[in-house]
Amino acid sequence: MTGAVESSPQPPASPDAALQRAAAAVDALAERHLRRLGHVVPGTRIGVSSWPPVGRFGSAARLKASWNYWWQAHLVDVLVDAAVLGDPRAAREATALVRGIRIRNIGRWTNEYYDDMAWLALALERADRHLPRSRHRGGLRTFTRVLSDAWTPDLGGGIPWRTTDHFFNVPANGPAGIFLARRGHVERAVQTADWIDRTLLLPSGLIADGFWVESDGGRRDVDTVYAYCQGVTLGLLLECYRLTRAPRHLERLTRLLGAVEERCAVDGVLTGHGGGDGGLFSGILARYLALIATDLPRGTPGADGLRARAGALVRTSADSAWAHRAQHDGLPVFGPDWSTQATVPGADGAGAAFVGGAVRSSSTPERDLSVQIAGAMLMTAAASVTLRSPEHTGSVTPE
Repeated sequence: MTGAVESSPQPPASPDAALQRAAAAVDALAERHLRRLGHVVPGTRIGVSSWPPVGRFGSAARLKASWNYWWQAHLVDVLVDAAVLGDPRAAREATALVRGIRIRNIGRWTNEYYDDMAWLALALERADRHLPRSRHRGGLRTFTRVLSDAWTPDLGGGIPWRTTDHFFNVPANGPAGIFLARRGHVERAVQTADWIDRTLLLPSGLIADGFWVESDGGRRDVDTVYAYCQGVTLGLLLECYRLTRAPRHLERLTRLLGAVEERCAVDGVLTGHGGGDGGLFSGILARYLALIATDLPRGTPGADGLRARAGALVRTSADSAWAHRAQHDGLPVFGPDWSTQATVPGADGAGAAFVGGAVRSSSTPERDLSVQIAGAMLMTAAASVTLRSPEHTGSVTPE
């Protein structure tokens, strides 16, 4: 199979074109990755981690394939995006996917990873706010309690990555803080934003991944920079500023946005992180850059410039990803790096695999659900920016 592409520079997408791109990206996810749970359970969906899938139907390889809880959470989020943008099927698919996730998780909302739970909590909160028949009050109550109770004042604050260790990172704390802010726990959200700034800000202006608290009380830093750490920190700062109007949150947001422009993009295109879990990282950054562009409050000092800068990163990245897409059966295939040519994956080689608490890339990253979710997330983010569709009202007002 080969991928037909359009690789020459393209003008920024019009509102209609932005919507068409988003719709095509979500259609590709639904066609290739959304299936009934176990292929048989009615009223459910689950995201298949690889396309083409590993092994034959019913094979050991297929049965043992990882389902990746946090990828599923972001798949819910993208379906909510599509519903907000007018896709009449997306709300039903999102509801069926949430049902599939819970059944696949043995009837529970929770697992041992606080970052997993925070991502799904965010998706459920957005589903209940945006979708007319979405009702997950029990799940929202559970996640509010679990994420609130996970705070560790005896260790200096923050919540750990998972229940069984003392690794404290942004991918757990950032989305938990955003969720708790949206659930009315503004003081805890502000505590989280202050904790990230105090403990994880690097000299570059970017945010480090996290740190371990050792058994002797010492600290071992993990200063790796990931795009999604920047994204959720921007999202948390925006929520804190939106709800409190405290100047320090806007100052931090402005500083971090400048660092992202300088260090997380090349020629205005967000840089990639490969496949596996990394396939989602830049898509998450794009989501929260779009949130700045659509939801930074009017009257904010410098608001027009901040919104324009954040929106430009999203739209330029989307234009590049679209220009470098491959196509199969008329639908897009996105690459892990939006500035280089994507390819259509085949069924050979290894699929994504869960190793040491993270998911390793397939031999061809385009095969990974994470990479395709990120492409769709970018397209829905760009449509939201282009249409001026704010997260907190659900309205869509074309330019």
